[in-house]
Order: sequence, then structure tokens, then C-alpha cells
Amino acid sequence: MTLKLFVQAIIKFSLGVVLVGLLVFLPAGTLDYFGGRLFMAILFIPMFLAGLVMMVKNPSLLKSRLDAKEEEKEQSLVVKLSGLMFLAGFIVAGLDFRFGWSALPEWVTVAAAILFLLSYALYAEVMRENTYLSRTIEVQEGQKVIDTGLYGIVRHPMYSATLLLFLSMPLVLGSVYSFVIFLAYPLIIAKRIRGEEAFLERELEGYSEYKARVRYRLLPFVW
Repeated sequence: MTLKLFVQAIIKFSLGVVLVGLLVFLPAGTLDYFGGRLFMAILFIPMFLAGLVMMVKNPSLLKSRLDAKEEEKEQSLVVKLSGLMFLAGFIVAGLDFRFGWSALPEWVTVAAAILFLLSYALYAEVMRENTYLSRTIEVQEGQKVIDTGLYGIVRHPMYSATLLLFLSMPLVLGSVYSFVIFLAYPLIIAKRIRGEEAFLERELEGYSEYKARVRYRLLPFVW
């Protein structure tokens, strides 16, 4: 652990809290927004705890995720489309709450929050299994194919976890219209996976054989 890494992590975390808070609560016109407060809690408390664990156990992984910048043009477009989806989804959720465009029962919000936390736990397990994980598409020095645990079920369990995470977000926020916007994510991530697999087949020894052994990319028996 270094002071520089700690400061970098705290600054990025704080900026994330402020940005998401503004995107959700400004359109809502109030802080008295149960779904918004619940979402902020389940998003940022586990994120803070996970950051602390990585800082102590695997600071190099934390650094790689903080410094991530996608270099490939096609994948950079995927990242930008994802950012646009989040921007639109959060703003629409806040406006939906303010103007009452749609209304979901409170139990849906709570159930979605539970699903979100379970998906977070799944994401943490993927990170435990694969210490080569990066936010960008790359092959690190000494990297090898991981084919055990969740990687023995699907080839991209991290994206499986994010699929559940992101589709539960608008339901926690209580917005049907925001959920429709977030339905773009499966299409976005499918594009990223195709590009990533083409790259890994070229650059990572044994990946082609791994693809032959593990048939499904994202969801067992589906795709």
C-alpha cells in the first residue's frame, strides 16, 4: 500500500459518490427519495469495503482498475456507450420519481436491492478467482487462462455479474423507464465480449482451447 494509491482511490471514490448523487437526486428534486438513498448505500458501501480489501490484499489489482483507460478504438466506443446509458438511466430515474411517470411497489425495490448485493458478492468472487482482471482489454505479463470455479461455467463471469448488477439498478431506483434504458446493456456487453475474445485468442496462449471446453460466454445454456 502506498499513500499515493490511497489518495488516488479516495479521490476517485469521492468523485463517484458526488457524481452519481447529483445525477440521481438533482433530477428528483429532493433527497427524500427512498430508492435513491438505498441505491447510493448498496452501491458505495460495498465498493468502499472492496477497495479497502484490495488495497491491503492486492494493491496492484486496485491500481490497474484505477488507472484503466481503454486504448482500442472499438472498445473505447463500448465504454462511451455504457457511460451514456448510465447518464441517461440515472437522470430518467430521478425525473421519474419527481413526476411520477411510473411507480413500482416498494417490495420490488427491496428485492432488486437484494439481487444487487448478491451480484456484488458474485463480482467479488470473480475478482478473487482471477487476479488478472482489468477494466481494459489487455494481456498482462505472466497471465494464464483461468478455467476453474465460475470460469468453468461461463467464460466471462465478471460480465455475468455486471449484467445482474446493472439491470437491478433501475429497479432499486423504482423506475420502469430507466429499466428500459438499461436494457441496452446486454447489447453493449455482447459487443465488448466479441471484441475481447478475438483479442484473447490472438494474444493469450490456451484461450482457443478454453473456448472449446467452456461453451457459454455469459449465461449458462443461453449464450
